[in-house]
Amino acid sequence: MSATFLWVAARQGARRASSVSRLWLPSCRHSSTAAQSRLSAGERLASRLQKVAIRTALVAAAAALYYHAAQPVVHLDGEAAIGGPQPNRATKATVHQNVPESSIGAQYGSKEDVRKAIEELRKAIPREGAVNTDPKVLQFYGSSDKSYHPTSPHSVVVRPESTEEVVEIVNIARKYRVPIVPYSGATSLEGHFSGYPAGSICVDISAMNKILEIHEDDSDLVCQAGVRWEDINSTLKEKGIPLFFPLDPGPGATIGGMIGTGCSGTNAVRYGTARGEWFLNVTVVLPNGKVIKTRRRARKSSAGIDMTKLFIGAEGTLGIVTEATLRLAPVIPSKVAMAQFPDVERAVAAVQEILNTPAGPHIQCVELLDNHMMKAIADAGLVSETYPINDTLFFKIQGDPAAIDSTARTVQEIVSRHDSMNFKFAKTEDEAEELWESRKYALMSTIQSEEGARCWTTDVCVPVSKLPELVHETKKDLEQSKLRSTIVGHVGDGNFHAFILFQSDDELKAVSDAVHRLVHRAIALDGTCTGEHGVGVGKREYLAEELGPDTVELMWTIKRAIDPLDIMNPGKLYPDMPKDGEGSRS
Repeated sequence: MSATFLWVAARQGARRASSVSRLWLPSCRHSSTAAQSRLSAGERLASRLQKVAIRTALVAAAAALYYHAAQPVVHLDGEAAIGGPQPNRATKATVHQNVPESSIGAQYGSKEDVRKAIEELRKAIPREGAVNTDPKVLQFYGSSDKSYHPTSPHSVVVRPESTEEVVEIVNIARKYRVPIVPYSGATSLEGHFSGYPAGSICVDISAMNKILEIHEDDSDLVCQAGVRWEDINSTLKEKGIPLFFPLDPGPGATIGGMIGTGCSGTNAVRYGTARGEWFLNVTVVLPNGKVIKTRRRARKSSAGIDMTKLFIGAEGTLGIVTEATLRLAPVIPSKVAMAQFPDVERAVAAVQEILNTPAGPHIQCVELLDNHMMKAIADAGLVSETYPINDTLFFKIQGDPAAIDSTARTVQEIVSRHDSMNFKFAKTEDEAEELWESRKYALMSTIQSEEGARCWTTDVCVPVSKLPELVHETKKDLEQSKLRSTIVGHVGDGNFHAFILFQSDDELKAVSDAVHRLVHRAIALDGTCTGEHGVGVGKREYLAEELGPDTVELMWTIKRAIDPLDIMNPGKLYPDMPKDGEGSRS
C-alpha cells in the first residue's frame, strides 16, 4: 500500500473523525471517567453510525502508519465530526487558476530565495517533522475540498510550537521576501489559506494548542492560537468549571482562525460575535518580527486605540496571532423548542416579536431551516425523528427552570399568533438533543440528499427585517436557475447560509453566478457579503461596494504601514486598489 494512498486515506478519515480533547494545562492532565447512566438520543443512532465508526478507526490507523513511514506533518481536524453514512461525492469540478497576486505590486523572492528560506527554516526549527516539503502535503495545505476559489500549493509547511518559533519563521520570510500564509483548523470556506503562486510559507499553528492559564474567579483563560473552541469547553467541563466560551463557529475552528475571520455561530443572537469583547487581548507576531500584546487582562479598558480589534477580521494579513485571552460566560441550563410556519415571512416576524419581549434575553439560539432543508433532512435519514416539510424555527431557551418555562410559554403564544402550525417543546435533555438533531445534521443531510453532488456553502447577513425578502428572492433565483439548494439562517441576527448543490462544471458556473447575485442582493438591502465566513479570496471583490472606496483605502493604509512588503497572506481580504494615476475605484 503506497504512502500516497495512506496519506489520502488519512486526510479523508481524520476530517470525519470526532473532535477529541487535546488540551492540557502544563501541570496536570484530567480526563472524564463518568459513565452515562442512560442512553441519549445520539446513542439511539448508534446502529446507524456503527459502520462509520469502524471506517474512521481504519483510516486513523492508516494515518499513523503513513506518519511513521514518511513523517509528514498534517493537521487534519478541519471538518465537523459527521455521523451517518457518507455520500459518494463527485470529483471536485473546478480549475484552480488566477490566484490573486499582491495588490500593491510587491516584489517577492525568486525560487532560489525560497530554497534558501527553506534551508534556514530547517536550521532554525530542527525538530523532526517541523518543516515539511512533501508535495502532497503542500497541495493539501494550499487548498480545501470545501472551497471553490483559486488555489495554489505552498512551498513549505512549518509547524511552530511557540511564539518564539513564529518569530524565527517571520524573520526568515522577511529576509527572503517569501509570503506567509497562516493555517490552523482548515475550516475556512473562502480560500483564506490558499498558497501564493510565486512560493509561500504555510505556518500551521495547530501544534500551538495549549491552554496556558485558567482564571476561574475572573471568568477568563489564556491559550495558544491553535486551540479549538470545542476543546476549550470540554476541558472546562472536565475540570468542573461552570464556564464556557460561547462563540461557536464550525467544528474544528481554532482560536487563531476565529480571530482572523471575526467569526460567530448559532449563539450570536445571545452572545454576539468575535468583534465583541470575547477576546480581551491577543499576542501577535508582526511582519517586522516584533511581538506585541494588545492590552492587559482587565475586563475593560479605555486606554488608547483598541488594538485587539485591529487584528479581529484581519485574516492574517497584519500579523500572526499566537496567544489570546478569552472572556468566558457562565454555563446556563437550556432547553429546545421548535415551531413550523407556512412561510419565512411569518417565521421571521415571530422571532422579531419574541426578541423584543422580556423573554428575549433567554433566547440563546434561533435557527431557521427552510422547507427544502426540512425535506433534505427527512430524505437523508440521519435523524431519529423527522417533521413536516415546512419552514421551521429551532430555539434554544436558557435560564433557570422557571425562566425556561416562562419563556417557552411566551414563545408558544407569539408563534401561534403568527400562524405556526406545529409547536414542540423538549422538556428533558434527551428530548432536547433529539429535537436539535435536525439543526445539527443540516449540512450533511443536504449533501446526502443527492448522490454524487458537491456543495458550495456561502453566507450573507442583512438587517433582520430584510431577511424574509432576501430569502424569498434568493430561493426564487435558485429555482429559476434550476439549482438545488437548502437554507439555514441564524434568524435572530439576519445571517443565513445557502447550501447549493452541483455535479458538473456547467452547474458550478451557474452556482458561482447565483452566489454573486446573492451577495449583491444582500448589500443592496444594507447588508454584508459575509456574516461570519470572512472575505479571503472569494469575497474580496465586494468590499469596495459594501464599504466604499475611501474605507477600503484606509484599510490599505493600515496594511501598508504594518506590512510594507506585503508578505502577510497577500491576495486575500483587500480589494485591488487602482494604481497611481488610475483614480479611485467605484
